[in-house]
Amino acid sequence: MFLEQQSVVGIAIAALGGAAVGLEREWSGHAGGPEAHFAGIRTFTLLGGLAGVAGWLWSLGFRPLAIVLLASAAALVVAAYVAASRRVIDGTTEVAALVVLSAGILAGTGYLVLASAITAITTLLLVEKSRLHAMIARIDDAGLRAGVRFAVMAVVILPLLPEGPYGPLGGVRPRQLWLFVLLFSGLNFIGYVARRVIDTEHGYSVAGLLGGFVSSTAVAFTFSRLSRQDHNFTFPLSVGVVAACSVMTLRVLVATAVLRPALALALIPYLAAPFLVGAIIVLVGFKRREEKASVQSPSNPLQVMSALQMAALFQVVLFAVYAVRAHWGEAGVLFSGAVLGLTDVDVLTISMAKSAEGQITIPVAAQAIAIGILSNTIMKLLLGVAIGKGRFRILMPAWLALMAIASAASIAALR
Repeated sequence: MFLEQQSVVGIAIAALGGAAVGLEREWSGHAGGPEAHFAGIRTFTLLGGLAGVAGWLWSLGFRPLAIVLLASAAALVVAAYVAASRRVIDGTTEVAALVVLSAGILAGTGYLVLASAITAITTLLLVEKSRLHAMIARIDDAGLRAGVRFAVMAVVILPLLPEGPYGPLGGVRPRQLWLFVLLFSGLNFIGYVARRVIDTEHGYSVAGLLGGFVSSTAVAFTFSRLSRQDHNFTFPLSVGVVAACSVMTLRVLVATAVLRPALALALIPYLAAPFLVGAIIVLVGFKRREEKASVQSPSNPLQVMSALQMAALFQVVLFAVYAVRAHWGEAGVLFSGAVLGLTDVDVLTISMAKSAEGQITIPVAAQAIAIGILSNTIMKLLLGVAIGKGRFRILMPAWLALMAIASAASIAALR
């Protein structure tokens, strides 16, 4: 009885998945008109149900019958494409039909969650056609080249690197080191694409928010300089810097969650207060009407030389942290966290996540990262005072001071 109920559910999910895709095809007009393709909601529902039955027959051992059913359905799809291609070259509907058949087989054999996920993603891709095309149109040659470079770095270079370790002071682990580079290069690239895809003329506040995914320090420096030129935009420029600093805390949490989940959990109490302070400032700032202002797009973060320099810097810092821990213990690690925070929070995150493998404890690593973020916030505060002008010179340092106080209070409370 249970197996029969499970098979009925699987076939029903397969048919519903086909219906969802067919509904989109019919709603978008691809199932009617002079350039109509072969299937609408009824045909797609039947294709999904047929695939679900085929999957069920396969699980029962009637594999020849299942193969005949699927082959017949696939042949129908191919024949429909051949006929439609005489009028217009567009195989989206036919490919969607093959995906429905595949998802239906999975549902019929019991992989209900996977089948549902495939159908949902397929339907989403079909519905968001115009937005996807518009997004791709905004990606320039530099962004496309950067994506190809990242693929080469991940798919070609990474498998060729040896595991290690080699040498003293904890040794060099080439493959692990390159994984670190890929992680932070990927985060930088996501921020870069977001800045390119989303119209930066929405204002400095949004530009700062997106720029925080690439480099919050660069945002603080750039906006401090802009405050000397655009006196009418001191408020949104200040909000943009706070937004970038708030995003930086999320970036650190994401990176540590990937590298060392236990460290990310230990970091949450340290970063929660400064993030909430920054988020409140940003939300209040976003409610204030901001005139449009063109913001220069960031430079491409995915350069081969930059990746190599990042790998070398990561390794040097790992050696330094290892040596500091060996000679000065916990105090040395915390001091190194403060120093690294002044230069590069990504390097700080990498070094502490790596050292938390056994060289130092998770609480010490979390505290070192928190101290580094505090020193980084203070450095940006001083940057605004030194370079900024007008109200920016008051607003931005004052808001960052609030975040720094919240960070310092968290560190003191959790010691």
